[in-house]
Amino acid sequence: MRTLLYLIAITAATAWYGGLAIMGGLFRIPSKRGGIYDKWQRGWARTVLRASGVKVRAVGLEHVPQDRSVVFISNHQSFFDILAIVTVLPPGIRFVAKKELMKVPVFGRAMKSAGHVIIDRQNRPAAFDAYEEAAKGIQRGLNAVVFAEGTRSRTGKLQPFKKGPFVLAIAAGVPIIPIYCANTFDILPKGTFRIRPRPVTVHIGEPISTAGMKYEDREQLRAEAQRVVERFAVDSGHAPR
Repeated sequence: MRTLLYLIAITAATAWYGGLAIMGGLFRIPSKRGGIYDKWQRGWARTVLRASGVKVRAVGLEHVPQDRSVVFISNHQSFFDILAIVTVLPPGIRFVAKKELMKVPVFGRAMKSAGHVIIDRQNRPAAFDAYEEAAKGIQRGLNAVVFAEGTRSRTGKLQPFKKGPFVLAIAAGVPIIPIYCANTFDILPKGTFRIRPRPVTVHIGEPISTAGMKYEDREQLRAEAQRVVERFAVDSGHAPR
């Protein structure tokens, strides 16, 4: 029953809120913190979560600065990571997402209209251009969200982080905030369609400064962020890998 409600809700909510976002793009409504796209994407996420019977809470929201942009670095276990993050983090977040999502009807085009950044990881020059676009969004006051493992985990365990997101944070000159979404894998593992409701907790770490860092420091930054997220995973009862 939950699976059916989920499928109905995600289809209807994506058509409605995605359609609004596409119209916003056609009318050139700017993507900004606290703007109409934030309202629409949060409405979309809450609708799907409610239909799925999934409740989300955040721990550590006080670590998110109100006066500057950041790059959120997250694990990725399930599609429900996206829903949870959109629901609990402050307005103004935009995902750095893989290009395959552009093929999803309505959803892909709505993401582009709302200012989310699409990246082609197989095309290095294009990937750098996408990160440059993300850096410009950060400079306009938005917060970037990057799934640092590069793809969803097939086991629910944390995988090694890629270096690209940390290059982005250094280039933009903003702190990174490690976050960990707990229990989302159990709700909807990759490659399945059956919903199994679980309470989700989004753990939010303290900001890690990039002040004075250069491109050569990306590995140090990556390792520090991974340690924080691994600690959250262990505290949540999930071995890192």
